[in-house]
Amino acid sequence: MGTVHKPGRLTFITTGDIEAMWLRDSANQLQSYVSILRPNSSSGSLASLFRGAINLQARYISASPHCNAFQAPKEAGLHIFNRFSSGDSVMPPYDPSIVFECKYELDSLAAFLQLSYDYYSRTHDAEFFARFGWKAAVERLMEVVDELTGGTYADDGMVNDAPYQFTRHTSVATETLANNGLGSPVKGKTGMVRSAFRPSDDSCTYQLFVPANMMLARYLASCAEIMEPMDSHLARKMTTFAGNIRRGIEKYGRVKHPEFGEMYAKENPYYMHGSVINGTGGPHIGPGMAWPMSLIVYIMTSDDDKEIADLLRQLLSSTDKLGLMHESVNVYNPKIWTRGWFSWANGLFGQMLLDLRESISTEERRRWHFTAN
Repeated sequence: MGTVHKPGRLTFITTGDIEAMWLRDSANQLQSYVSILRPNSSSGSLASLFRGAINLQARYISASPHCNAFQAPKEAGLHIFNRFSSGDSVMPPYDPSIVFECKYELDSLAAFLQLSYDYYSRTHDAEFFARFGWKAAVERLMEVVDELTGGTYADDGMVNDAPYQFTRHTSVATETLANNGLGSPVKGKTGMVRSAFRPSDDSCTYQLFVPANMMLARYLASCAEIMEPMDSHLARKMTTFAGNIRRGIEKYGRVKHPEFGEMYAKENPYYMHGSVINGTGGPHIGPGMAWPMSLIVYIMTSDDDKEIADLLRQLLSSTDKLGLMHESVNVYNPKIWTRGWFSWANGLFGQMLLDLRESISTEERRRWHFTAN
């Protein structure tokens, strides 16, 4: 990551082995440090790193709110390249000198709000948000998500104009959108917001993607607190929108599973298990390749010591002796993996360790050390 200072401090955070900044990844990479974040006006502080990332994400969203990954800012003086999306056809169009890839992912917009609230909740630095482009970015974000609550069809059966389209020449179905870039048909007036792609950068078959809607509702409501002193009308709009999403999820996002009962839609068919690692994956890499991140989240949501110890052993056995978390690992062969430097997964691993440290006593730490060895 690198920093530049004017106009406003900017922090460009690469996703690791790709020199581009994903909104979601960078927000989550910094979330690893939230527990040690403190108010600090120094330009060399952790707080300044957060401020720079928020400033840069706000700039990106104001310019291209439908996009998920961005080039380094011009102030960095880095070489601009794009080997992934040069042949993509996207509407609305974007500036390739700013945008690295333009897959519309609702969780990317929610991640900007999450990052903002992470900083605010630890520093209460309300003045920062009023100084640069944060409010303008939130206004643009609200315009986009409001537009994307609409459905494919109007009340009279006519096909609505699409607010976003994406096509890519590829042999992988989940790397593009069906129906010439429109995606699968979507019901409107549910209160929920469409998402063309999900956090794995794979296209959504069902665009009313429940987890991203949950995340957006949570952080719209939280960030309304930041917005209130600047624009009470917009703050109320954010709160109202969050409530509409929640009601939509409760009405349309619940299903009754024949074995497990009521649950949020839908179960993940990409859970896989083997002799090395057991976890969820996805179509981004395919069957047989589990994501270590899924095990990390499993640890962070478990209170079973034996279960946590077993998951830690699986993670440690999955690195192919590189000492880093990978994007995915073959469940039977740890030498088959993707992404040698995937910062989000490594940041989440660190966050999990800090979370464990906070949740266990000194005596339990001694026992964990003995058990792990």
